[in-house]
Amino acid sequence: MSELGLPEFVWRALLGGVGVALLAGPLGCFVVWRRMAYFGETLAHSAFLGVGLGLLLHLDPVLGVLAVSVVVALILARRQPADGLAEDTLLGLLAHSSLALGLVVLAFMEDVRVDLFAYLFGDILALRPADLGWIALLDVVALGVLALLWRGLLAMTVHEELAAVEGRRVRALQLAFMLLLAAFVALAMKLVGILLTVAMLIIPAAAARRLARTPLQMAWGAAVIGAAAVGLGVMASLHSDLPTGPAIVVAAAVLFLLLRVLPQRG
Repeated sequence: MSELGLPEFVWRALLGGVGVALLAGPLGCFVVWRRMAYFGETLAHSAFLGVGLGLLLHLDPVLGVLAVSVVVALILARRQPADGLAEDTLLGLLAHSSLALGLVVLAFMEDVRVDLFAYLFGDILALRPADLGWIALLDVVALGVLALLWRGLLAMTVHEELAAVEGRRVRALQLAFMLLLAAFVALAMKLVGILLTVAMLIIPAAAARRLARTPLQMAWGAAVIGAAAVGLGVMASLHSDLPTGPAIVVAAAVLFLLLRVLPQRG
């Protein structure tokens, strides 16, 4: 029990959630600006195959999720317009086939007991000190990379063809951003689960849009709103015995609705 009366596992949940929110804020802004929510869903659904393969190979499921998410990101990044498949068709194919395949892989492992609810909806209260270390490390690396790519990603978001004419390496930027999203999915799965990961990207970013004048303000605002949603969700879970991951997403949605009544800033 800490000096403020909260158990240590609650503090770990709050710290881990805030760490993930700091990364979800700026990444989520680009997801919203570039209308990539369905791409995020594809990565999140494919994460279940990573869980299955990780358990099958006796690896940490997070490593399996990261590996599969990176492979899916590479497939989408290398896709050519002439492949004959519409983008939403390819995303749907990858998302649902990988989710189903993950369930099939788990079904064959009769000696492995898996808490499907924890993987689907998260188990943030079970974070270990080692998990906090991984979250901190990923935050430092991913936010550092994002800071380096910020101007290029903004230019590509505003006008992709013009960014290419200006000498921006558009395909490299796209790949880097997809890999950052893949890393985020692997990290956030433990907190809010596979089915709700994308909600932590798009809801705080959409809420921050009402308050921001600049892209940087929106990124910081999304991070703050995400962190507030984590705090509210964890506290609501403790006091009302709610599933913590869904409670965090509901808190984010409530904050979004409250901010919708404010006039949008130009």
